[in-house]
Amino acid sequence: MIVKQGIAVSPGVAIGQALALGAEEFRIPRRFVRVDAVDTEIERLHTALDNVCKEIARNEELATDRLGQQYGAIFGAHLQMVRDPKLLSEIEELIRKRHFSPEFASSQVLHRYAKELQSLGNKYLAERAADIFDLERSVLRHLLGERREELSQLMTPVIVLAHNLTPSETAALDKKNVLGFATEIGGHTSHTAILAGALEIPAVVGVGQFLADVSGGDMVIIDGDHGEIIIDPDEDCLERYRHTEERSKSVAERLLLLGPQVSETRDGVRIKVMGNIEFPEEAEACKARGADGVGLYRTEFLYLGTNEERTEDDHYQAYRKVIETIGDAPVVIRTLDLGADKVPGSMRQMFSTGDNPELGLRSIRVSLHDQTLFKTQLRAVLRAAVDGDVRIMFPLVSSLIELRQAKMILRDVKEDLEEQGIPFARNTPVGIMVEVPAVALLAEDFAREVDFFSIGTNDLIQYTLAADRSDPVVSKYYNSADPSIIRIVRMVVAAASSRGISVTVCGQMSSDPKFIPLLVGLGLRHLSVTPQAIPEIKEIIRHLTIPQAEEIASRAQQLELARDVETFLRGELNKICPELVK
Repeated sequence: MIVKQGIAVSPGVAIGQALALGAEEFRIPRRFVRVDAVDTEIERLHTALDNVCKEIARNEELATDRLGQQYGAIFGAHLQMVRDPKLLSEIEELIRKRHFSPEFASSQVLHRYAKELQSLGNKYLAERAADIFDLERSVLRHLLGERREELSQLMTPVIVLAHNLTPSETAALDKKNVLGFATEIGGHTSHTAILAGALEIPAVVGVGQFLADVSGGDMVIIDGDHGEIIIDPDEDCLERYRHTEERSKSVAERLLLLGPQVSETRDGVRIKVMGNIEFPEEAEACKARGADGVGLYRTEFLYLGTNEERTEDDHYQAYRKVIETIGDAPVVIRTLDLGADKVPGSMRQMFSTGDNPELGLRSIRVSLHDQTLFKTQLRAVLRAAVDGDVRIMFPLVSSLIELRQAKMILRDVKEDLEEQGIPFARNTPVGIMVEVPAVALLAEDFAREVDFFSIGTNDLIQYTLAADRSDPVVSKYYNSADPSIIRIVRMVVAAASSRGISVTVCGQMSSDPKFIPLLVGLGLRHLSVTPQAIPEIKEIIRHLTIPQAEEIASRAQQLELARDVETFLRGELNKICPELVK
Protein backbone atom coordinates (compact mmCIF):
# COMPACT_ATOMS: atom_id res chain seq x y z
CA MET A 1 0.00 0.00 0.00
CA ILE A 2 1.42 3.38 -1.05
CA VAL A 3 0.08 6.66 0.40
CA LYS A 4 0.84 9.96 -1.38
CA GLN A 5 0.03 13.43 -0.05
CA GLY A 6 -1.14 16.19 -2.35
CA ILE A 7 -3.48 19.18 -2.28
CA ALA A 8 -7.18 18.53 -1.71
CA VAL A 9 -9.15 20.53 -4.29
CA SER A 10 -12.55 18.85 -4.58
CA PRO A 11 -14.12 17.08 -1.59
CA GLY A 12 -15.29 13.52 -1.35
CA VAL A 13 -13.90 9.99 -1.49
CA ALA A 14 -13.57 7.91 -4.65
CA ILE A 15 -12.58 4.23 -4.78
CA GLY A 16 -11.90 2.44 -8.05
CA GLN A 17 -9.48 1.07 -10.61
CA ALA A 18 -6.74 3.31 -11.96
CA LEU A 19 -6.52 4.73 -15.45
CA ALA A 20 -3.01 6.16 -15.68
CA LEU A 21 -2.77 8.78 -18.40
CA GLY A 22 0.62 9.64 -19.80
CA ALA A 23 2.01 6.17 -19.17
CA GLU A 24 -1.07 4.46 -20.53
CA GLU A 25 -3.59 6.33 -22.66
CA PHE A 26 -6.21 3.63 -22.47
CA ARG A 27 -7.63 1.38 -19.82
CA ILE A 28 -6.46 -2.16 -18.98
CA PRO A 29 -9.82 -3.98 -18.92
CA ARG A 30 -8.86 -6.87 -16.61
CA ARG A 31 -6.19 -7.79 -14.08
CA PHE A 32 -6.47 -11.59 -13.98
CA VAL A 33 -6.91 -14.55 -16.35
CA ARG A 34 -8.31 -18.03 -15.78
CA VAL A 35 -5.80 -20.74 -14.81
CA ASP A 36 -6.67 -22.79 -17.91
CA ALA A 37 -6.03 -19.76 -20.15
CA VAL A 38 -2.46 -19.02 -19.02
CA ASP A 39 -0.73 -20.70 -21.98
CA THR A 40 -3.01 -18.95 -24.46
CA GLU A 41 -2.37 -15.58 -22.78
CA ILE A 42 1.42 -16.09 -22.86
CA GLU A 43 1.15 -16.90 -26.56
CA ARG A 44 -0.79 -13.66 -27.01
CA LEU A 45 1.98 -11.80 -25.16
CA HIS A 46 4.64 -13.25 -27.47
CA THR A 47 2.62 -12.25 -30.55
CA ALA A 48 2.24 -8.71 -29.24
CA LEU A 49 5.95 -8.40 -28.44
CA ASP A 50 6.87 -9.72 -31.90
CA ASN A 51 4.64 -7.05 -33.44
CA VAL A 52 6.21 -4.39 -31.23
CA CYS A 53 9.67 -5.50 -32.38
CA LYS A 54 8.65 -5.25 -36.03
CA GLU A 55 7.19 -1.79 -35.45
CA ILE A 56 10.31 -0.54 -33.65
CA ALA A 57 12.58 -2.03 -36.35
CA ARG A 58 10.65 -0.14 -39.02
CA ASN A 59 10.95 3.08 -37.01
CA GLU A 60 14.69 2.47 -36.53
CA GLU A 61 15.19 2.03 -40.26
CA LEU A 62 13.10 5.08 -41.09
CA ALA A 63 14.89 7.32 -38.55
CA THR A 64 18.32 6.14 -39.71
CA ASP A 65 17.52 6.81 -43.38
CA ARG A 66 16.00 10.23 -42.83
CA LEU A 67 17.82 11.63 -39.81
CA GLY A 68 21.00 9.64 -39.36
CA GLN A 69 22.31 6.70 -37.40
CA GLN A 70 22.36 8.47 -34.04
CA TYR A 71 18.57 8.95 -34.21
CA GLY A 72 17.97 5.39 -35.33
CA ALA A 73 19.91 4.28 -32.26
CA ILE A 74 17.09 5.59 -30.06
CA PHE A 75 14.79 2.92 -31.48
CA GLY A 76 17.60 0.39 -31.38
CA ALA A 77 17.72 0.79 -27.61
CA HIS A 78 13.95 0.18 -27.43
CA LEU A 79 14.38 -2.95 -29.53
CA GLN A 80 17.07 -4.29 -27.19
CA MET A 81 14.79 -3.78 -24.23
CA VAL A 82 11.85 -5.64 -25.80
CA ARG A 83 14.11 -8.57 -26.70
CA ASP A 84 15.67 -8.74 -23.22
CA PRO A 85 15.06 -12.32 -21.95
CA LYS A 86 14.95 -11.05 -18.34
CA LEU A 87 12.04 -8.71 -19.15
CA LEU A 88 10.10 -11.47 -20.87
CA SER A 89 10.70 -13.99 -18.08
CA GLU A 90 9.52 -11.52 -15.40
CA ILE A 91 6.29 -10.80 -17.28
CA GLU A 92 5.70 -14.51 -17.94
CA GLU A 93 6.26 -15.34 -14.27
CA LEU A 94 3.50 -12.91 -13.21
CA ILE A 95 1.13 -14.51 -15.72
CA ARG A 96 1.96 -18.10 -14.69
CA LYS A 97 2.24 -17.71 -10.90
CA ARG A 98 -0.18 -14.86 -10.16
CA HIS A 99 -2.46 -15.27 -13.15
CA PHE A 100 -2.11 -11.62 -14.14
CA SER A 101 -3.34 -10.68 -17.57
CA PRO A 102 -0.51 -9.96 -20.07
CA GLU A 103 -1.57 -6.29 -20.10
CA PHE A 104 -1.44 -5.95 -16.32
CA ALA A 105 1.76 -8.01 -15.96
CA SER A 106 3.57 -5.96 -18.65
CA SER A 107 2.50 -2.70 -17.03
CA GLN A 108 3.65 -3.88 -13.58
CA VAL A 109 7.12 -4.95 -14.76
CA LEU A 110 7.76 -1.92 -16.97
CA HIS A 111 6.60 0.49 -14.25
CA ARG A 112 9.04 -1.14 -11.82
CA TYR A 113 11.87 -0.66 -14.31
CA ALA A 114 10.90 2.99 -14.80
CA LYS A 115 10.76 3.63 -11.08
CA GLU A 116 14.21 2.08 -10.57
CA LEU A 117 15.66 4.40 -13.20
CA GLN A 118 14.01 7.45 -11.62
CA SER A 119 15.45 6.57 -8.19
CA LEU A 120 19.12 6.27 -9.26
CA GLY A 121 19.77 10.00 -8.86
CA ASN A 122 21.17 10.31 -12.37
CA LYS A 123 19.26 12.85 -14.48
CA TYR A 124 20.09 11.17 -17.78
CA LEU A 125 18.93 7.75 -16.57
CA ALA A 126 15.82 9.25 -14.96
CA GLU A 127 14.84 10.72 -18.31
CA ARG A 128 15.08 7.24 -19.85
CA ALA A 129 12.00 6.31 -17.80
CA ALA A 130 10.02 8.12 -20.49
CA ASP A 131 11.34 5.56 -23.00
CA ILE A 132 9.96 2.75 -20.85
CA PHE A 133 6.54 4.42 -20.64
CA ASP A 134 6.63 4.81 -24.43
CA LEU A 135 7.44 1.12 -24.76
CA GLU A 136 4.57 0.28 -22.40
CA ARG A 137 2.14 2.17 -24.62
CA SER A 138 3.31 0.18 -27.65
CA VAL A 139 2.99 -3.17 -25.88
CA LEU A 140 -0.48 -2.37 -24.54
CA ARG A 141 -1.63 -1.08 -27.91
CA HIS A 142 -0.67 -4.38 -29.57
CA LEU A 143 -2.12 -6.47 -26.74
CA LEU A 144 -5.45 -4.67 -26.62
CA GLY A 145 -5.91 -3.80 -30.28
CA GLU A 146 -9.51 -2.88 -30.95
CA ARG A 147 -10.48 -3.78 -27.37
CA ARG A 148 -8.71 -0.84 -25.86
CA GLU A 149 -10.91 1.64 -24.03
CA GLU A 150 -9.87 5.27 -24.51
CA LEU A 151 -10.66 8.10 -22.09
CA SER A 152 -13.35 9.54 -24.35
CA GLN A 153 -15.03 6.14 -24.67
CA LEU A 154 -15.01 4.82 -21.11
CA MET A 155 -17.61 2.15 -20.47
CA THR A 156 -16.81 1.46 -16.81
CA PRO A 157 -15.88 3.72 -13.85
CA VAL A 158 -12.19 4.57 -13.26
CA ILE A 159 -9.92 6.82 -11.22
CA VAL A 160 -7.96 9.05 -13.63
CA LEU A 161 -4.31 9.60 -12.73
CA ALA A 162 -2.19 12.02 -14.77
CA HIS A 163 0.84 14.29 -14.70
CA ASN A 164 -1.53 17.16 -15.40
CA LEU A 165 -5.01 17.81 -16.74
CA THR A 166 -5.71 21.05 -18.56
CA PRO A 167 -8.98 22.89 -17.87
CA SER A 168 -10.21 21.72 -21.29
CA GLU A 169 -9.41 18.08 -20.51
CA THR A 170 -11.05 18.36 -17.09
CA ALA A 171 -14.18 19.93 -18.55
CA ALA A 172 -14.48 16.98 -20.94
CA LEU A 173 -14.40 14.34 -18.18
CA ASP A 174 -17.48 12.12 -18.04
CA LYS A 175 -18.88 12.25 -14.51
CA LYS A 176 -20.57 8.86 -14.95
CA ASN A 177 -17.30 7.01 -15.49
CA VAL A 178 -14.66 9.22 -13.87
CA LEU A 179 -15.00 8.63 -10.14
CA GLY A 180 -12.12 10.95 -9.20
CA PHE A 181 -8.73 12.13 -10.36
CA ALA A 182 -5.25 12.98 -9.13
CA THR A 183 -2.42 14.87 -10.84
CA GLU A 184 1.29 15.21 -10.18
CA ILE A 185 1.22 18.99 -10.58
CA GLY A 186 -1.36 21.75 -9.94
CA GLY A 187 -2.40 24.03 -7.11
CA HIS A 188 -5.33 24.53 -4.74
CA THR A 189 -7.05 27.16 -6.86
CA SER A 190 -5.83 26.25 -10.34
CA HIS A 191 -8.57 26.33 -12.94
CA THR A 192 -8.41 22.54 -13.17
CA ALA A 193 -9.12 22.41 -9.44
CA ILE A 194 -12.05 24.81 -9.83
CA LEU A 195 -13.50 22.62 -12.57
CA ALA A 196 -13.16 19.49 -10.45
CA GLY A 197 -15.33 21.19 -7.84
CA ALA A 198 -17.83 22.21 -10.50
CA LEU A 199 -18.06 18.64 -11.77
CA GLU A 200 -18.28 17.40 -8.17
CA ILE A 201 -15.51 14.89 -8.79
CA PRO A 202 -13.21 14.15 -5.79
CA ALA A 203 -9.75 15.39 -6.76
CA VAL A 204 -6.21 15.78 -5.44
CA VAL A 205 -3.50 17.75 -7.27
CA GLY A 206 0.16 18.60 -6.72
CA VAL A 207 1.01 15.08 -5.54
CA GLY A 208 4.48 15.03 -7.10
CA GLN A 209 5.81 12.04 -9.01
CA PHE A 210 3.63 9.00 -8.46
CA LEU A 211 2.73 7.61 -11.90
CA ALA A 212 5.67 5.19 -11.79
CA ASP A 213 4.09 3.66 -8.66
CA VAL A 214 0.81 2.73 -10.30
CA SER A 215 -0.26 0.44 -13.10
CA GLY A 216 -3.52 0.50 -15.00
CA GLY A 217 -6.06 -1.61 -13.10
CA ASP A 218 -4.56 -1.00 -9.64
CA MET A 219 -7.09 -0.23 -6.92
CA VAL A 220 -6.82 3.44 -5.89
CA ILE A 221 -8.50 5.67 -3.31
CA ILE A 222 -8.80 9.43 -3.84
CA ASP A 223 -9.37 11.34 -0.59
CA GLY A 224 -10.50 14.77 -1.76
CA ASP A 225 -11.08 15.91 1.83
CA HIS A 226 -7.53 15.41 3.11
CA GLY A 227 -5.49 15.46 -0.11
CA GLU A 228 -4.36 11.83 -0.13
CA ILE A 229 -4.18 9.15 -2.80
CA ILE A 230 -3.75 5.54 -1.71
CA ILE A 231 -2.47 3.01 -4.24
CA ASP A 232 -3.25 -0.68 -3.74
CA PRO A 233 -4.92 -0.17 -0.31
CA ASP A 234 -5.20 -3.11 2.10
CA GLU A 235 -8.58 -4.42 3.27
CA ASP A 236 -8.60 -2.42 6.53
CA CYS A 237 -7.94 0.81 4.63
CA LEU A 238 -10.64 0.01 2.07
CA GLU A 239 -13.17 -0.72 4.80
CA ARG A 240 -12.33 2.52 6.62
CA TYR A 241 -12.76 4.61 3.48
CA ARG A 242 -15.99 2.86 2.50
CA HIS A 243 -17.35 3.80 5.93
CA THR A 244 -16.17 7.42 5.45
CA GLU A 245 -17.80 7.50 2.02
CA GLU A 246 -21.13 6.32 3.44
CA ARG A 247 -20.99 8.84 6.31
CA SER A 248 -20.24 11.71 3.91
CA LYS A 249 -23.15 10.70 1.68
CA SER A 250 -25.46 10.58 4.68
CA VAL A 251 -24.48 14.10 5.81
CA ALA A 252 -24.77 15.43 2.24
CA GLU A 253 -28.25 13.94 1.81
CA ARG A 254 -29.43 15.47 5.09
CA LEU A 255 -28.08 18.90 4.13
CA LEU A 256 -29.65 18.66 0.69
CA LEU A 257 -33.07 18.24 2.29
CA LEU A 258 -32.44 21.48 4.20
CA GLY A 259 -31.52 23.29 0.96
CA PRO A 260 -34.78 25.25 0.56
CA GLN A 261 -34.42 26.79 4.04
CA VAL A 262 -33.27 30.41 4.16
CA SER A 263 -29.64 31.04 5.14
CA GLU A 264 -30.25 33.27 8.14
CA THR A 265 -28.19 33.54 11.31
CA ARG A 266 -29.69 32.49 14.63
CA ASP A 267 -30.27 36.17 15.45
CA GLY A 268 -32.17 36.80 12.21
CA VAL A 269 -29.57 38.35 9.84
CA ARG A 270 -29.95 37.25 6.22
CA ILE A 271 -26.74 36.04 4.52
CA LYS A 272 -27.24 35.33 0.82
CA VAL A 273 -25.49 32.22 -0.48
CA MET A 274 -25.18 32.05 -4.25
CA GLY A 275 -23.45 29.62 -6.60
CA ASN A 276 -20.32 29.76 -8.75
CA ILE A 277 -20.86 28.05 -12.10
CA GLU A 278 -18.83 27.26 -15.21
CA PHE A 279 -21.50 25.55 -17.33
CA PRO A 280 -25.17 26.51 -17.86
CA GLU A 281 -26.24 23.07 -16.61
CA GLU A 282 -24.88 23.87 -13.16
CA ALA A 283 -27.59 26.46 -12.59
CA GLU A 284 -29.99 23.58 -11.96
CA ALA A 285 -27.68 22.20 -9.25
CA CYS A 286 -27.58 25.65 -7.61
CA LYS A 287 -31.35 25.92 -7.60
CA ALA A 288 -31.82 22.39 -6.24
CA ARG A 289 -29.49 23.21 -3.33
CA GLY A 290 -31.34 26.40 -2.42
CA ALA A 291 -28.97 29.01 -3.84
CA ASP A 292 -29.97 32.68 -3.74
CA GLY A 293 -28.81 33.08 -7.34
CA VAL A 294 -25.62 32.78 -9.35
CA GLY A 295 -22.88 34.97 -7.88
CA LEU A 296 -20.27 34.08 -10.48
CA TYR A 297 -20.82 32.70 -13.96
CA ARG A 298 -17.38 31.98 -15.45
CA THR A 299 -18.25 32.45 -19.12
CA GLU A 300 -14.80 31.57 -20.53
CA PHE A 301 -15.62 27.88 -20.32
CA LEU A 302 -17.73 28.37 -23.43
CA TYR A 303 -14.42 28.57 -25.25
CA LEU A 304 -12.52 25.70 -23.69
CA GLY A 305 -12.71 22.25 -25.23
CA THR A 306 -13.43 23.63 -28.70
CA ASN A 307 -11.41 25.25 -31.46
CA GLU A 308 -14.43 27.00 -32.90
CA GLU A 309 -15.16 30.72 -32.64
CA ARG A 310 -18.14 31.46 -30.42
CA THR A 311 -20.92 33.52 -31.96
CA GLU A 312 -23.15 36.06 -30.29
CA ASP A 313 -25.94 33.51 -30.42
CA ASP A 314 -23.77 30.88 -28.65
CA HIS A 315 -23.28 33.34 -25.79
CA TYR A 316 -26.94 34.40 -25.81
CA GLN A 317 -28.31 30.84 -25.64
CA ALA A 318 -25.95 29.88 -22.78
CA TYR A 319 -26.91 32.95 -20.74
CA ARG A 320 -30.61 32.51 -21.45
CA LYS A 321 -30.47 28.95 -20.15
CA VAL A 322 -29.00 30.09 -16.82
CA ILE A 323 -31.43 33.01 -16.47
CA GLU A 324 -34.46 30.83 -17.18
CA THR A 325 -33.30 28.23 -14.65
CA ILE A 326 -32.60 30.71 -11.85
CA GLY A 327 -35.80 32.72 -12.38
CA ASP A 328 -36.06 35.99 -10.43
CA ALA A 329 -32.79 35.50 -8.52
CA PRO A 330 -29.69 37.49 -9.57
CA VAL A 331 -27.21 36.15 -12.12
CA VAL A 332 -23.74 37.76 -12.11
CA ILE A 333 -22.12 37.19 -15.50
CA ARG A 334 -18.37 37.69 -15.46
CA THR A 335 -16.91 38.69 -18.80
CA LEU A 336 -14.25 36.45 -20.29
CA ASP A 337 -11.32 35.56 -18.04
CA LEU A 338 -9.15 33.99 -20.73
CA GLY A 339 -5.38 33.70 -20.58
CA ALA A 340 -2.89 32.01 -18.21
CA ASP A 341 -3.94 28.32 -18.34
CA LYS A 342 -7.23 29.05 -20.12
CA VAL A 343 -6.22 29.57 -23.75
CA PRO A 344 -8.60 28.29 -26.45
CA GLY A 345 -6.90 26.67 -29.44
CA SER A 346 -8.58 29.12 -31.81
CA MET A 347 -7.04 32.09 -29.94
CA ARG A 348 -3.59 30.76 -29.09
CA GLN A 349 -1.78 33.23 -31.37
CA MET A 350 -3.12 36.15 -29.30
CA PHE A 351 -1.38 35.15 -26.09
CA SER A 352 2.21 35.58 -25.04
CA THR A 353 4.37 32.50 -24.59
CA GLY A 354 6.34 34.18 -21.80
CA ASP A 355 7.31 32.56 -18.51
CA ASN A 356 4.67 34.44 -16.48
CA PRO A 357 1.26 34.02 -18.16
CA GLU A 358 -0.47 35.02 -14.90
CA LEU A 359 1.15 38.46 -15.34
CA GLY A 360 0.53 38.68 -19.08
CA LEU A 361 -2.47 39.20 -21.34
CA ARG A 362 -5.49 37.80 -19.51
CA SER A 363 -9.01 38.63 -18.34
CA ILE A 364 -10.15 42.24 -18.90
CA ARG A 365 -6.92 42.95 -20.79
CA VAL A 366 -7.89 40.33 -23.38
CA SER A 367 -11.31 41.97 -23.79
CA LEU A 368 -9.81 45.44 -24.18
CA HIS A 369 -7.22 44.04 -26.61
CA ASP A 370 -9.85 42.30 -28.78
CA GLN A 371 -12.84 44.64 -28.67
CA THR A 372 -14.77 42.66 -31.30
CA LEU A 373 -14.69 39.65 -28.97
CA PHE A 374 -15.70 41.86 -26.03
CA LYS A 375 -18.58 43.52 -27.85
CA THR A 376 -19.91 40.17 -29.03
CA GLN A 377 -20.14 38.99 -25.44
CA LEU A 378 -21.60 42.25 -24.09
CA ARG A 379 -24.30 42.28 -26.77
CA ALA A 380 -25.34 38.76 -25.79
CA VAL A 381 -25.39 39.60 -22.07
CA LEU A 382 -27.50 42.73 -22.53
CA ARG A 383 -29.96 40.91 -24.81
CA ALA A 384 -30.29 37.95 -22.43
CA ALA A 385 -30.72 40.29 -19.44
CA VAL A 386 -34.12 41.51 -20.71
CA ASP A 387 -35.94 38.81 -18.75
CA GLY A 388 -33.76 38.45 -15.67
CA ASP A 389 -31.91 40.10 -12.82
CA VAL A 390 -28.52 40.15 -14.55
CA ARG A 391 -25.36 41.97 -13.44
CA ILE A 392 -22.15 42.38 -15.49
CA MET A 393 -18.80 41.90 -13.79
CA PHE A 394 -15.34 42.71 -15.18
CA PRO A 395 -12.48 40.40 -14.03
CA LEU A 396 -8.93 41.23 -12.95
CA VAL A 397 -9.31 45.00 -13.27
CA SER A 398 -6.09 46.64 -12.06
CA SER A 399 -6.65 50.36 -12.72
CA LEU A 400 -9.40 52.94 -13.02
CA ILE A 401 -8.50 53.49 -16.68
CA GLU A 402 -9.22 49.83 -17.48
CA LEU A 403 -12.59 50.05 -15.74
CA ARG A 404 -13.50 53.26 -17.58
CA GLN A 405 -12.48 51.80 -20.94
CA ALA A 406 -14.63 48.73 -20.31
CA LYS A 407 -17.62 50.88 -19.30
CA MET A 408 -17.14 53.03 -22.40
CA ILE A 409 -17.26 49.96 -24.65
CA LEU A 410 -20.39 48.83 -22.81
CA ARG A 411 -22.00 52.22 -23.60
CA ASP A 412 -21.03 51.82 -27.28
CA VAL A 413 -22.66 48.39 -27.37
CA LYS A 414 -25.87 49.78 -25.88
CA GLU A 415 -25.93 52.52 -28.52
CA ASP A 416 -25.45 49.94 -31.29
CA LEU A 417 -28.29 47.78 -29.98
CA GLU A 418 -30.50 50.89 -29.67
CA GLU A 419 -29.82 51.90 -33.27
CA GLN A 420 -30.53 48.37 -34.50
CA GLY A 421 -33.82 48.21 -32.59
CA ILE A 422 -32.76 45.10 -30.67
CA PRO A 423 -34.31 44.73 -27.18
CA PHE A 424 -31.76 44.87 -24.36
CA ALA A 425 -31.52 45.68 -20.64
CA ARG A 426 -30.59 49.34 -20.31
CA ASN A 427 -29.81 49.53 -16.59
CA THR A 428 -27.75 46.41 -15.98
CA PRO A 429 -25.64 46.86 -12.82
CA VAL A 430 -21.87 46.81 -13.39
CA GLY A 431 -19.30 45.54 -10.92
CA ILE A 432 -15.70 44.39 -10.74
CA MET A 433 -13.73 41.51 -9.31
CA VAL A 434 -11.34 42.67 -6.61
CA GLU A 435 -8.40 40.38 -7.38
CA VAL A 436 -5.41 42.71 -7.61
CA PRO A 437 -3.91 44.44 -4.53
CA ALA A 438 -3.86 47.75 -6.46
CA VAL A 439 -7.68 47.70 -6.59
CA ALA A 440 -7.99 46.79 -2.91
CA LEU A 441 -5.75 49.75 -2.00
CA LEU A 442 -7.93 52.09 -4.08
CA ALA A 443 -11.21 50.39 -3.15
CA GLU A 444 -12.91 53.67 -2.14
CA ASP A 445 -12.12 55.21 -5.54
CA PHE A 446 -13.44 52.15 -7.40
CA ALA A 447 -16.53 52.04 -5.18
CA ARG A 448 -17.59 55.42 -6.61
CA GLU A 449 -17.66 53.99 -10.15
CA VAL A 450 -19.31 50.57 -9.80
CA ASP A 451 -22.51 49.07 -8.44
CA PHE A 452 -20.90 46.17 -6.57
CA PHE A 453 -17.66 44.41 -5.67
CA SER A 454 -16.88 40.72 -5.75
CA ILE A 455 -13.68 39.64 -4.02
CA GLY A 456 -11.98 36.91 -6.04
CA THR A 457 -9.77 35.46 -3.34
CA ASN A 458 -8.02 32.93 -5.62
CA ASP A 459 -6.13 35.56 -7.63
CA LEU A 460 -6.06 38.08 -4.78
CA ILE A 461 -4.08 35.64 -2.62
CA GLN A 462 -1.81 34.75 -5.54
CA TYR A 463 -0.90 38.35 -6.30
CA THR A 464 -0.71 39.48 -2.67
CA LEU A 465 1.52 36.64 -1.48
CA ALA A 466 3.51 36.24 -4.75
CA ALA A 467 2.67 32.52 -4.93
CA ASP A 468 1.49 30.96 -8.21
CA ARG A 469 -1.77 29.28 -7.34
CA SER A 470 -1.09 26.44 -9.82
CA ASP A 471 2.41 25.60 -8.56
CA PRO A 472 2.58 22.96 -5.79
CA VAL A 473 6.20 23.91 -5.07
CA VAL A 474 5.02 27.21 -3.55
CA SER A 475 1.67 25.95 -2.25
CA LYS A 476 2.83 26.44 1.36
CA TYR A 477 3.06 30.20 0.67
CA TYR A 478 -0.46 30.34 -0.79
CA ASN A 479 -2.80 30.58 2.18
CA SER A 480 -6.27 32.06 2.54
CA ALA A 481 -5.68 32.43 6.27
CA ASP A 482 -2.76 34.83 5.89
CA PRO A 483 -3.32 37.93 8.05
CA SER A 484 -2.71 40.19 5.02
CA ILE A 485 -5.66 38.60 3.19
CA ILE A 486 -7.97 39.08 6.17
CA ARG A 487 -6.92 42.74 6.37
CA ILE A 488 -7.53 43.28 2.63
CA VAL A 489 -11.01 41.71 2.83
CA ARG A 490 -11.85 43.96 5.80
CA MET A 491 -10.59 47.02 3.89
CA VAL A 492 -12.67 46.24 0.79
CA VAL A 493 -15.81 45.59 2.85
CA ALA A 494 -15.35 48.94 4.62
CA ALA A 495 -14.90 50.79 1.30
CA ALA A 496 -18.03 49.18 -0.15
CA SER A 497 -20.01 49.98 2.98
CA SER A 498 -18.97 53.65 2.86
CA ARG A 499 -20.45 53.96 -0.67
CA GLY A 500 -23.50 51.77 0.03
CA ILE A 501 -22.63 49.06 -2.51
CA SER A 502 -22.75 45.30 -1.96
CA VAL A 503 -19.67 43.09 -1.73
CA THR A 504 -19.44 39.33 -2.24
CA VAL A 505 -16.63 36.84 -1.75
CA CYS A 506 -16.63 34.37 -4.64
CA GLY A 507 -13.23 32.62 -4.48
CA GLN A 508 -12.49 29.20 -3.01
CA MET A 509 -12.14 30.83 0.41
CA SER A 510 -15.93 31.26 0.64
CA SER A 511 -16.49 27.56 -0.17
CA ASP A 512 -14.29 26.47 2.75
CA PRO A 513 -16.52 25.97 5.83
CA LYS A 514 -13.93 27.12 8.37
CA PHE A 515 -13.77 30.63 6.83
CA ILE A 516 -17.54 31.30 6.94
CA PRO A 517 -17.72 32.63 10.55
CA LEU A 518 -14.69 34.86 9.80
CA LEU A 519 -16.20 36.29 6.60
CA VAL A 520 -19.57 36.94 8.25
CA GLY A 521 -17.76 38.54 11.19
CA LEU A 522 -15.88 40.84 8.77
CA GLY A 523 -19.21 42.13 7.49
CA LEU A 524 -19.87 39.95 4.43
CA ARG A 525 -23.57 39.43 3.75
CA HIS A 526 -23.16 37.83 0.28
CA LEU A 527 -21.19 34.68 -0.43
CA SER A 528 -20.82 32.81 -3.72
CA VAL A 529 -19.64 29.22 -3.49
CA THR A 530 -19.38 26.01 -5.49
CA PRO A 531 -22.80 24.37 -5.93
CA GLN A 532 -21.64 21.34 -3.97
CA ALA A 533 -20.82 23.52 -0.94
CA ILE A 534 -24.11 25.49 -0.81
CA PRO A 535 -25.98 23.24 1.69
CA GLU A 536 -23.13 23.07 4.24
CA ILE A 537 -22.38 26.80 4.00
CA LYS A 538 -26.05 27.55 4.69
CA GLU A 539 -26.01 25.11 7.60
CA ILE A 540 -23.07 26.93 9.22
CA ILE A 541 -24.81 30.29 8.82
CA ARG A 542 -27.94 28.92 10.51
CA HIS A 543 -25.83 27.96 13.55
CA LEU A 544 -24.14 31.39 13.85
CA THR A 545 -25.03 34.67 15.53
CA ILE A 546 -23.54 37.95 14.33
CA PRO A 547 -21.89 38.77 17.72
CA GLN A 548 -20.37 35.27 17.72
CA ALA A 549 -19.01 35.75 14.17
CA GLU A 550 -17.68 39.22 15.01
CA GLU A 551 -15.87 37.84 18.04
CA ILE A 552 -14.27 35.11 15.88
CA ALA A 553 -13.19 37.72 13.31
CA SER A 554 -11.78 39.98 16.03
CA ARG A 555 -9.72 37.18 17.57
CA ALA A 556 -8.50 35.95 14.15
CA GLN A 557 -7.22 39.45 13.32
CA GLN A 558 -5.06 39.44 16.44
CA LEU A 559 -3.10 36.39 15.27
CA GLU A 560 0.17 36.93 13.42
CA LEU A 561 0.64 33.66 11.52
CA ALA A 562 -1.55 31.98 8.90
CA ARG A 563 -1.17 28.56 10.53
CA ASP A 564 -2.44 29.98 13.86
CA VAL A 565 -5.44 31.58 12.11
CA GLU A 566 -6.22 28.29 10.37
CA THR A 567 -6.00 26.26 13.57
CA PHE A 568 -8.18 28.75 15.41
CA LEU A 569 -10.85 28.81 12.69
CA ARG A 570 -10.94 25.02 12.49
CA GLY A 571 -11.45 24.85 16.24
CA GLU A 572 -14.29 27.39 16.10
CA LEU A 573 -16.01 25.47 13.29
CA ASN A 574 -15.77 22.32 15.40
CA LYS A 575 -17.73 24.11 18.12
CA ILE A 576 -20.36 25.42 15.68
CA CYS A 577 -20.88 22.40 13.35
CA PRO A 578 -18.69 19.47 14.43
CA GLU A 579 -20.04 17.11 11.75
CA LEU A 580 -18.69 19.39 9.01
CA VAL A 581 -15.08 19.23 10.21
CA LYS A 582 -13.16 16.79 7.99
